[in-house]
Amino acid sequence: MAAFDFGRKLDQTTVDALVEAEYHLDMKGAVSEGWQLFKAHAGEFIGFTIILFLVSSVSSLFSGVGSLIVSSIFAPLSAGFLIATFRIRAGREFSFNDLFSGFNHFLPLMLAGLATGGIVAAGFLLLIVPGIYFMVSYLFASAIVVDYGVEFWQAMEISRRLVGKHWFRLFGFMLLLILINLLGVLALGIGMLVSIPVTSCAVAVAYRSIVGEHDGEW
Repeated sequence: MAAFDFGRKLDQTTVDALVEAEYHLDMKGAVSEGWQLFKAHAGEFIGFTIILFLVSSVSSLFSGVGSLIVSSIFAPLSAGFLIATFRIRAGREFSFNDLFSGFNHFLPLMLAGLATGGIVAAGFLLLIVPGIYFMVSYLFASAIVVDYGVEFWQAMEISRRLVGKHWFRLFGFMLLLILINLLGVLALGIGMLVSIPVTSCAVAVAYRSIVGEHDGEW
């Protein structure tokens, strides 16, 4: 997929097959596998997380359009964790450079990130509860973009429908991930070099357990 393609639109039959299948999310299992993936490739994941920190720091130095431009690369960049997880679990070769493969889906990932951020922010302004609803509902939007090469809005809608089947369980999963990252913050911030990749990989593992295996272009 070219970086500036908008992405394709899945046919309704494929969408229905994705969202109608029943699933059970093993939260503990997803985090445990995320930890195992991290341990097996700790050097690559820590190095990549440092790059994410640097990009975030640069973004904070700008305001207005400058900040928006820097922030726009964050979703494609952070999608590297998803791609790494997909590749490793599928038994494909994996190298540090693969963590930057999210830029192969730059435009739909950027648009999904901006749209999700805007909708969630608006939701929090509307008495908080809508913001929480959308934050959980769009948990798998980036994973769907990467996995199926889908345009951003359809990916968001598929994620919302998937999560909606067991929204409260996914809400609990997100709270668990937030707690793990808070522990990383408490560990003098250095712990986030571990918690961020572990929780990001856990999201990819959870997504794969829900939609099943798929041989995507990642």
